[in-house]
Amino acid sequence: MKKQLIWALCTMFLLTGTYAQETKTQIKQEKAITVLIAEYAQVRETKDTVALKQLLTTEIDQLVSTGEWRRGKKGALEGMMRSSNSNPGSRTLTVDYIRFLNTDTAIVDARYEIQNTDGSTRKMWSTFIVAYEEGRWKITAIRNMLPKE
Repeated sequence: MKKQLIWALCTMFLLTGTYAQETKTQIKQEKAITVLIAEYAQVRETKDTVALKQLLTTEIDQLVSTGEWRRGKKGALEGMMRSSNSNPGSRTLTVDYIRFLNTDTAIVDARYEIQNTDGSTRKMWSTFIVAYEEGRWKITAIRNMLPKE
């Protein structure tokens, strides 16, 4: 009886400790992903292509609200810079939800707002697919959507 009680307590502590570790790891990963999205918004704002390249995977693809596909790092970078130049304004991405598909892939939903130079605000949604690669989270896909009004 005493052995069974000790075994049950050890099992309970082991499972509880494992769950706490997973939760702490997930919170840490969510924070790193949120920082990635904030960095992306910042480098888009400053048009820093060198920093932007570091945030994207080689095979990135992007579908923008106009229906344009941008495939590969070169195509995505060119399109992003073209868009930033033709649509000036302050960009804000606010992470709304992160869903992990596994330990190194996640889907990130964010509110995307562009404060236009005329004072109006363009409100959209962005979904990012992020992958843990080369020791950090990187963006591998972006989908921008205009909500139906």
